[in-house]
Amino acid sequence: MARERKFSDEDLFLATKELLLDHGYEGFTFGLLAERLEVSRSALYKYFGNKEELIMEFMMYEMDQFMDKLGKIKEYDRFEDQFDYLLELMMSHPNIHQLIEIGRHVPVNNQKLEEKNEKLDGLHLNMYQSLIGFVRLGKEEGKLKAHIPDTLIVGYILQSFLVPNFAQIPHSEWVQSIKEIIREGMFINNS
Repeated sequence: MARERKFSDEDLFLATKELLLDHGYEGFTFGLLAERLEVSRSALYKYFGNKEELIMEFMMYEMDQFMDKLGKIKEYDRFEDQFDYLLELMMSHPNIHQLIEIGRHVPVNNQKLEEKNEKLDGLHLNMYQSLIGFVRLGKEEGKLKAHIPDTLIVGYILQSFLVPNFAQIPHSEWVQSIKEIIREGMFINNS
């Protein structure tokens, strides 16, 4: 009879996230992860052939979790309420820029990883499509300029969350500043 896992997916992915943020892609090892989870390395190898497979699975898990939360944007009828929800959602993932950068270092060098990478690309596309609907609602309500391409607005909003908070500005102030720049720009309106 096979032995039961001594860790849940949530435990595994939380430890993976913490170690990736602490050590980066190059410094992440199954040895560190096994130590964190208090299991043997062989216990991890039963489920993942290498760290690339685990990291790719972790990235898909994170994206699935994010997409579930993003789907709740439709619970808000008005664009401005959806906008506030989206910004809070994005800001609740303060390490997203580090994780995205780490994900770019994962080599896709076998069929299994290629399939996972394609699925991850599909999740990114679904996210963009969801956000295009959000932008179109903003244009329908007259809140966004109709002549600016939808994809540019989505990209601008998403990229604003990748700006690292090096100055350690308090979270609420940081979120409010991003909202203000997106809504009103950074120039003083002297008209």
